[in-house]
Amino acid sequence: MTGAGAAHPATLGVILAGGLARRMGGGDKPMRTVAGRPILDHVVERIAPQCDGLVLNANGDPARFAAWGLPVVADTVEDYPGPLAGILAALEWAAEHRPDIEWVASAPGDCPFLPRDLVARLHEARDAAGVPLAVATSGEQAHPVVGLWPVGLRHDLRQALVEEGLRRVDRWTARHGVAAVAWPALPVDPFFNANTVEDLAEAERLAASLPA
Repeated sequence: MTGAGAAHPATLGVILAGGLARRMGGGDKPMRTVAGRPILDHVVERIAPQCDGLVLNANGDPARFAAWGLPVVADTVEDYPGPLAGILAALEWAAEHRPDIEWVASAPGDCPFLPRDLVARLHEARDAAGVPLAVATSGEQAHPVVGLWPVGLRHDLRQALVEEGLRRVDRWTARHGVAAVAWPALPVDPFFNANTVEDLAEAERLAASLPA
């Protein structure tokens, strides 16, 4: 049972904030503001109640995230190989610091409209399908870094990253079996992410359209 009282296994949440906002002139995308608050505020507000703990995956000086009071977990694989490295870092952190937790749910740090039933539905789908992994989709688009990952696969993931040089999330998940969970993309895509200045303007418009 989670702290939110949902009938699914204890789950650690990880917010993936390792990417640099090159299309916005650099810096941390989760620090950009939407509706008067950093995007990271929106992400934390939505995912934290669904989890039994929350960490932030980010590289560089962790002090810049001090205001959120979350453990900051850096990649444990060199050369910034992408989101799989952040997921691996969270799996390894969970094994060391939260051995009572066997699952990690991941979400990008630049998605301010994440669904409030994300973790529950991912668990339902992977349980019904009898597979160890689950990822989110909306509309016709898959979101491979919005997913559910068993801590027990951390050694396999490390081998894939370090020894095989694997980088594509979907290539690794396909090896183990993955359930896809669909959310409607209208009126607001819950996995809308702010990659560009234009996206930020659109995020402002979408945020204003949501009920308070």
